[in-house]
Amino acid sequence: MDRTLTAFSGDYWIATGDEDEVRAALRAMGDDAQNILLFDDRTGRQVDIDWQADAAARAGPRGRGRPKMGVQAREITLLPRHWDWLAAQPRGASATLRQLVEEAVKVSADKVSPRAAMDAAYHFLTAMAGDRPGYEAAIRALYAGDRAAFEAAAEGWPGAIRTHGLALAEPAFSA
Repeated sequence: MDRTLTAFSGDYWIATGDEDEVRAALRAMGDDAQNILLFDDRTGRQVDIDWQADAAARAGPRGRGRPKMGVQAREITLLPRHWDWLAAQPRGASATLRQLVEEAVKVSADKVSPRAAMDAAYHFLTAMAGDRPGYEAAIRALYAGDRAAFEAAAEGWPGAIRTHGLALAEPAFSA
């Protein structure tokens, strides 16, 4: 899953998107892009980016030849029927295993575990609502999986903070 960032300026939501999209939104704000807090939506933690850098400059020049892929030979143990099936695949055993692993990574990357959702919401809310009334009750409700109590505790918070905290916590509440 690509990293999604959310930018806040005080109590106001500014942008959500990948790093380049958020960078463009911040650049468009010009001098108004002061005191911006950026959060990684997967972890809820604050992150820093050079929001004035261009994506092309970050990538740097590309060298000649094939890119280094970090291939590591390791041993795996399979049953004979698995080896037979792999041997019958037209692309070969290694290519087939890589394809199967990539497909599994894509499927699991889109799913956020309830615990990861709780932790992401916790990190975000600690930074943005840690000094607000109802914070402690909201965190207790978050870890109890009690959406109604969470919403009641966060009732007086600015809408953008309440909404984003709830969005991060959603997989925990729907589990």
